[in-house]
Amino acid sequence: MSLSRDLRTALRRARDLGLAAVELDARGGLAPDQLTQTGLRQIRKWLGDEGIVVSAVTFRTRGGYAEADRLEGRIAATKQSLELAHSLGARVVLNHLGEIPPESEGPQWQLLVDVLTDIGLWGQRAGATLCAEVGRASPVDLARLIAALPEGSISCDLVTGAAIVHGHDPIAAIETLGHHIESVHATDAVAGAFAGRGRAVALGTGQVDLPAVFAALEERAYHGWIGLEPVEERTAREELAAAIDYVRAI
Repeated sequence: MSLSRDLRTALRRARDLGLAAVELDARGGLAPDQLTQTGLRQIRKWLGDEGIVVSAVTFRTRGGYAEADRLEGRIAATKQSLELAHSLGARVVLNHLGEIPPESEGPQWQLLVDVLTDIGLWGQRAGATLCAEVGRASPVDLARLIAALPEGSISCDLVTGAAIVHGHDPIAAIETLGHHIESVHATDAVAGAFAGRGRAVALGTGQVDLPAVFAALEERAYHGWIGLEPVEERTAREELAAAIDYVRAI
């Protein structure tokens, strides 16, 4: 969470902002291999005390799922994060997939398909799904990958600002990925001269047409959470309060 390094304090601040849900990062004190059952019970109690639920668990890896270096550890940690998400009442674990090969063939493509098939099966047993960021990865590449996987292996997290930064149209992403979108982050950005060279800005001050995004999601009967992210950690509370007002006014 961005509201405090102390989870108890962050949850209280989230409640004060009027937020109904939070995302928790599966690292540090919440790392699945370090969190005890007693710790889980305590977190659930804090959540209950504040009347807040966990919308997602984030688990950002340095490498992707087609990179052989340290892949086994990445897979194992992802599976642990899926179990953690379920134990906290969340349905998704948010991460990027890394590079998606441009051709649907070859050893790297097959490795990616095999790994995500394995993680998908694990997630179905655990009760949570790996949710791939749409932004760094193009909607077309993600749709091509999803078509090669068993149904329900992964879902998608549309990060509107990241889509703009990487040269993708959020509306086109919704049209391409449709019901595979299981999480949305309403963020804003200004595109750069080249894909990947843009910058994040406060919600409502960039190039994301959020009313059009919401309309496109409504057309496809999206009923999931809308996540908000501050650009600057030091002004997180003020940014989130402004973002909440902006979203509510749409």
